[in-house]
Amino acid sequence: GSGTRSRDLKPWMIGLLVVLSLTVVAVTIGLLVHFLVPRQKTEYYRGTFKISDLRVNSNSGQSSTYQFKDLKEMSEYLNLISVKFPAFQNHQPEKGCGKRVVPLIVNRIMSGVIAAKAAWPWQASLQRDNVHQCGGTLISNTWLVTAAHCFKKSANPREWTVSFGNKINPPLMKRNIKRIIVHEKYHSPAREYDIAVVQFSPRVTFSDDIRRICLPEASASFQSNATVYITGFGALFYGGESQNDLREARLKMISNEVCKQPQVYGNDIKFGMFCAGYLEGIYDACRGDSGGPLVAKDLKDTWYLIGIVSWGDNCGQRNKPGVYTDVIYYRNWIASKTGL
Repeated sequence: GSGTRSRDLKPWMIGLLVVLSLTVVAVTIGLLVHFLVPRQKTEYYRGTFKISDLRVNSNSGQSSTYQFKDLKEMSEYLNLISVKFPAFQNHQPEKGCGKRVVPLIVNRIMSGVIAAKAAWPWQASLQRDNVHQCGGTLISNTWLVTAAHCFKKSANPREWTVSFGNKINPPLMKRNIKRIIVHEKYHSPAREYDIAVVQFSPRVTFSDDIRRICLPEASASFQSNATVYITGFGALFYGGESQNDLREARLKMISNEVCKQPQVYGNDIKFGMFCAGYLEGIYDACRGDSGGPLVAKDLKDTWYLIGIVSWGDNCGQRNKPGVYTDVIYYRNWIASKTGL
């Protein structure tokens, strides 16, 4: 009688509306949970990590070059690794080791480019009577690795100092040498066992400009043609003088098969040595670079010391690449002397 029409909803329509409403609410809640609530993911590290074509076993066991026969074998291996190496967030290999604040911008130290400040914070300059003699690499806040032949004239710690930073003068920091340990089997003019560790005092405090590099495990191995980097204060040409500014260059690993060819170095390449550079010459280590680092980085931009500048015929000469002491070969010796 009032003129207002009342529309009765049938039961099936009410049911449909309820179902639609609940569906919308459920989808909305689901989306909110998906995007807003942090998910609990289980992450695992693989048993191998790559250092610019190096393969290292995370469990410090044997070399990890695996050939899987089928997917089942790979699945079983990954399940085993999942148990052994549970991940945790923000994992670093070792705190502060092998990390740098400057991004990598190396074009291709002879003919290398001047390094940016803090680009290679583990580089050291070993000086005798305050004159640069050799490079060195910081492996802890009190230890360096360098070449044994740097101490042919004198291994008296009182005659030596070490400075840090990307310039020799003025040095960023200077320290006195406390102990020089040359490999017991090194005897000049032979080139085998060309490695030494040096302890300085007082210890350094790490900063953006001064940091230690990571040492690879003794079980590591590398592939030929890996990309590596060399740094040093050495001469720009054979017979030249050391440079005040740190220089850097990008090199390639050269296989022992190639390096032992008669036109290269033949039988002069012995155990504990490897070649890096270019057979066409140009980029190479030179006088004053001796003892300095040859480094490579892994996929997480962590840097490892791979080689120590040891010897070569002249500098940047065709078919005469630089020869380096193999840090992996002497890894256990380093540990025995330094505890690192």
